[in-house]
Amino acid sequence: MYNSYYLTNISIMLIIVVICIGLICIDSVVNVDAQSNKKSKKESSIPILRDSNLKTELIVDKLKFPSGMEFIGNDDLLVIEKNTGIVKRVTNGTVVAELLDLNVATKSERGLLGIAVIDISKTKHADKYSPNDKFVFLFVTETENQDDGNILGNRVYRYDFVNGTLINPILLLDLPYLPGPSHNGGVMRIGPDNNLYIVMGDLNRLKDPSGDTITQNLVGTSLPDGRGGVLRITPDGETVNDGFTLGDDGLLDKYYGYGVRNSFGIGFDNVTGYLWDTENGSHYGDEINIVKPGFNSGWRQVLGLSSMYNEFTDKEFDRNQLINFNGNGKYYDPVLTWNDTIAPTTVAFIHSSTLGEEYKYNMLVGGVKNGTILHFNLNQTRTGLQLEGELSDRIVNKPSELNSAIFGTGFDIITDIKIDPTDGDLYVLAANSKNGKIYKISKDVDQ
Repeated sequence: MYNSYYLTNISIMLIIVVICIGLICIDSVVNVDAQSNKKSKKESSIPILRDSNLKTELIVDKLKFPSGMEFIGNDDLLVIEKNTGIVKRVTNGTVVAELLDLNVATKSERGLLGIAVIDISKTKHADKYSPNDKFVFLFVTETENQDDGNILGNRVYRYDFVNGTLINPILLLDLPYLPGPSHNGGVMRIGPDNNLYIVMGDLNRLKDPSGDTITQNLVGTSLPDGRGGVLRITPDGETVNDGFTLGDDGLLDKYYGYGVRNSFGIGFDNVTGYLWDTENGSHYGDEINIVKPGFNSGWRQVLGLSSMYNEFTDKEFDRNQLINFNGNGKYYDPVLTWNDTIAPTTVAFIHSSTLGEEYKYNMLVGGVKNGTILHFNLNQTRTGLQLEGELSDRIVNKPSELNSAIFGTGFDIITDIKIDPTDGDLYVLAANSKNGKIYKISKDVDQ
């Protein structure tokens, strides 16, 4: 009887042990699967390059919505954050300093939006500074006393970068910010003429009449005030006197191009010196444009290819409605347009063969959708893109038409692409409100 009792208890205990072991095993499998899924999700967020001869390195993270960057030396960058108003210095992959903290508005597309850098040795002030000193230009939706306080305006400042500090701010342009809060633009570049180029949107996504000006091709509206175009000024904020002007009314003498709805990117071709931009449409009509002096991008009379405008909007495009400023302005179609928005952002040109001879002097365009970088060859005259097959009509009718142009994907919201002027490596700025990143793309020497 006792033996039977013990045998029964032992059997029960064995069953319990087996069940426990089974549960542990199941739990282990679940945990492994969970970890595998987490790993899979993590790995899927790593940027993927089309060219296996190139490699991507994450060199900086934990940035808070970085909106622009500029080189001040080899592996030495200034990075701006849209919503904090902070300018950071990143050297050899490490944030070494916070150089400036501006009071900024943050709603929608307002904030610290643009940065550009020029060696002071290239300006008329060279004799007053040391050889390595620089001017740093910032475009900011500035507020009074604190972030998101009373808005003072969209402003362009020039700072001295001396001994690792940003000092002596000078206000160069005081630009409008209403109606807003979208379509501020703010991206800036130094041109081959050593002047400052600034792109600004129309500030008027909702088409409030109070924001209408004639640089939006709207007859009988307000004088130009800086919105809706590409502005050009000297490093001292003065009008560039080189024989080109759209006119004298308002800020018209500062306009290099106009008719711009909303833009997050301008860049200069290293070979020709021509300026290019990307523009965001509404539900269609994203664009890539070449911007020559007096360029009229057409907004608000047309988006995308003028020949296709009525097919997307049920409206006829009347070229006679465009404003040409006594013949000084000229409309021409985009070199590429989309019938479904992807929100293109930055434009960059590769100036060397560091990444491979096949990339030299080619164009890169970043975007929001899927964090994609596109790679384009230019045509023989470098006034358009070398488009073949389904893209020969200059319209992206479906995403697959751009498969052959994909350079990389998975970079989050791409706000800037820069090429290190010293070694030719490529840097990508990926915006995220809590964990923005800088990636470095270089030749994979192990391949």
